[in-house]
Amino acid sequence: MFRIVQKKVLNEAVILMEIEAPFIAKKAQPGQFIIFRVNEFGERVPLTIADYDRDKGTVTIIFQVVGKSTQQLAALEENDSILDFVGPLGVPTHIGEDTKKVCVIGGGVGCAIAYPQAKGLFNRGIDVTVIAGFRSKDIVILEDEFKAVTNKFIITTDDGSYGQKGFVTTALDELIQSGEKFDEVIAIGPVPMMKFVCDVTKKYDIKTMVSLNPIMIDGTGMCGGCRVTVGGQIKYACVDGPDFDGHAVDFDELMKRNSTYREHEHDCRMMKQADNLK
Repeated sequence: MFRIVQKKVLNEAVILMEIEAPFIAKKAQPGQFIIFRVNEFGERVPLTIADYDRDKGTVTIIFQVVGKSTQQLAALEENDSILDFVGPLGVPTHIGEDTKKVCVIGGGVGCAIAYPQAKGLFNRGIDVTVIAGFRSKDIVILEDEFKAVTNKFIITTDDGSYGQKGFVTTALDELIQSGEKFDEVIAIGPVPMMKFVCDVTKKYDIKTMVSLNPIMIDGTGMCGGCRVTVGGQIKYACVDGPDFDGHAVDFDELMKRNSTYREHEHDCRMMKQADNLK
């Protein structure tokens, strides 16, 4: 069992939890993930490691409440326990020794994944710019945390209620046009956002890595559910990723695969709404 050390509500749909998991905390690196199971009847759900504290022996996760498993996890409180918490899984993010300046881009809850990337780079002495995009001001997360580990921090909102109005791609293009020279861009968030970021960086021939989150079951490469096409070859996000060369990813195929169970997800939400009306 894995004890919940801290629980913090970041906005109405996003929750941070610090979990007591010393063996995972000892090995965790930016870019890796865990798989949790709330109880013996629960499904296996992957979540990127948002932070870790080797001294305290804790791992921090940040998740959006969107389905049954995350609803069950969100219902737990501090000092409650989770049955399974497995990791660290996946390949840690790799940054070349000659890298001096990186732009990390996060979209929505993807900012929870972007944060450890930015923190890890900043702690290595790399110049870090972060562009964090949200729909509106009320769902902004981790603002103070990002400011502490970046040289430049930009927030964009679709509706202009906070920061710059517009999308992260516009802010990125404006930075490049103004003379900013990035050795690498890291994009993490909704698949369409990552695709459009790659469209921008491809014009300027800037290396771009993306963190992919396809459907995943076991996290060890056996089920094949998380396969993606990268550079014309089949890769598995759980063991070959989750970071990949964004300019080589077949985003159209990925979006199609991610929508496989959308109809079932819609049915589940409709059933939940019906239950709430009883």
